[in-house]
Amino acid sequence: MTVNTLFSPRIALVGNPNCGKTALFNRLTGARQKVANYAGVTIERKEGKFTAPGGRHWHVLDLPGTYSLQAITPDEKITEEVITGQRANEALPDAILCVVDATNLKRGLRLALELKNLGLPLILAVNMIDVAKKRSIHIDVQALQQALGIPVVETVAVDTKGIDGLLTQLEALALTLKSDKSPKLIELNHQAPEEIQFEANAILKLCVHSGVDANNQLPFSFRIDNWILHPVFGPVIFASLMFLVFQAVFTLAQPPMDFIKDSIEHVGNLVQGAIPEGMLQGLLVKGVIGGAGSVLVFLPQIVILFFFILVMEDSGYLPRAAFLLDRIMGKVGLSGRAFIPLLSSFACAIPGIMATRTIQNPRDRLVTIMIAPLMTCSARLPVYALIIAAFIPERAVFGFLSLQGLVLFILYIAGIVSAMLVALVFKRLWGKSEQHPLMLELPDYRWPNLRNLILGLWERIKIFTTRVGTIILALMILLWFLSSFPGAPENAPYPPIYYSFAGYLGRLLEYVFAPIGFNWQICIALVPGLAAREVAVAALGTVYALSQTGEELSHSLEPLISHSWSLPTALSLLAWYVFAPQCIATLSVVKRETNTLRYPIMMAAYLFSLAYFASLITYQLAKFLTGA
Repeated sequence: MTVNTLFSPRIALVGNPNCGKTALFNRLTGARQKVANYAGVTIERKEGKFTAPGGRHWHVLDLPGTYSLQAITPDEKITEEVITGQRANEALPDAILCVVDATNLKRGLRLALELKNLGLPLILAVNMIDVAKKRSIHIDVQALQQALGIPVVETVAVDTKGIDGLLTQLEALALTLKSDKSPKLIELNHQAPEEIQFEANAILKLCVHSGVDANNQLPFSFRIDNWILHPVFGPVIFASLMFLVFQAVFTLAQPPMDFIKDSIEHVGNLVQGAIPEGMLQGLLVKGVIGGAGSVLVFLPQIVILFFFILVMEDSGYLPRAAFLLDRIMGKVGLSGRAFIPLLSSFACAIPGIMATRTIQNPRDRLVTIMIAPLMTCSARLPVYALIIAAFIPERAVFGFLSLQGLVLFILYIAGIVSAMLVALVFKRLWGKSEQHPLMLELPDYRWPNLRNLILGLWERIKIFTTRVGTIILALMILLWFLSSFPGAPENAPYPPIYYSFAGYLGRLLEYVFAPIGFNWQICIALVPGLAAREVAVAALGTVYALSQTGEELSHSLEPLISHSWSLPTALSLLAWYVFAPQCIATLSVVKRETNTLRYPIMMAAYLFSLAYFASLITYQLAKFLTGA
């Protein structure tokens, strides 16, 4: 029997937060992984697979970080349920790989001892062993293995060190496992925390020896924190970093954006020349290529934004930023713990709302959920980039700053300030919450791992392009149909779209949005934008392409809107998207997280009201100042 026909084990990775568990998962599985949610909850799960040198296939599950099997948070509850077989439709793993931080073995050992008591096959990976050695922390692996009675390996997840030894232990373990798919349940036998800690301390005393730094200096991370967490310099450093990120989004992304735009136009021209004029040509050129392509062009900006977020996360800076903002957020009734969910909302409000599960106080968690959509998510970026490029001149400010990047930074700041003001209102409405001191673990600073950055960016690219190829494409085809039928009467004075289903709907909505400067074309684009915000750009591309004749079809969207809209209209639309009502997917997640329709309805209502009145003030004020 060949090894490929042998049993393919399923192993679960379990460990404390910031122990390098996910980095080890990435090291083992590479790009052969998928991200989804557990059934019935919005808690992320990562599954992957790899093939060992001997040819055996392994399935790996990266479970949410936990400090104990006595679960407190929803994330910890998921981990407890999976490794005890109590999660519905979730098979009990064949074995567990417990990952612990070599620099904080005391905390990791408590979890390892709890896992050992389950009776499942278990391997202990002592990770970040290189950092421990630099700190003169010496771990006797053989003694630790003997004391625990389980295999123990040293690993450095961000490098290849220790991976060969881990794979050898896994193969040895696999030979002892049997393929048994019958459901199993494991009853937790909770030991008193004092007993577990006593046992862990005894093992530590036997196996861990700390030397003395020859120079008697503080660790490198402590020395940097003297500046990063300084009450004056810290916020200045944070604001400078954020400002540079948004400058880079515009300045670095322009060349690849131009390349994508030219490529899309070239493909459109090729298809237009290859297919006779008619319905099929219109569908492919204007609906598919023009619609989806007008969103795809913003991929470089989204990749650059996520690159900086991933760098800050992987380097250990994000928890420091939470501490820096704790005092400011406390003024509006939140704790610094809300910072990371709100920062996640810059990518998308959905993971940001999911991340509020780490906030223990129910009122703080609810307020954070309600203001998360005001963080400027990446779906707004295509809309901002389009309008800024069309109406804000590309020139330098103070000799070195991009004016377009400065405007983008102001829009992001507007979202943050608005979120803080709304949180203050909710604090008054729902009463003050009991203030808890912020307790977050500060991981060591480290150079971001290139492999993890590439994998993280690749996941974002897949998510974005999948949306372009599925949701956005389907909406663009539907919009093309609504914009093309029933067609214009003979000798019609207006473009065909004016007489379409979409044209009738847009003109009807124009009565509502005329006071804020929106024309009927913008009104059409707002409707599919409820499904996904970035669809608004694709919708505008489709609507304006169908509104033009002759050579104007080949023109890009920027000059079209710069000639069609006034500056007050453009500024009004920017103000609208600072507060724009959330996409349907976000509202559905709010409903799932709060288990009621009350809060998603409240969220949609207050966001729509803020968006309308902000646009109204912006439009009327801009008209007055410009005389338009």
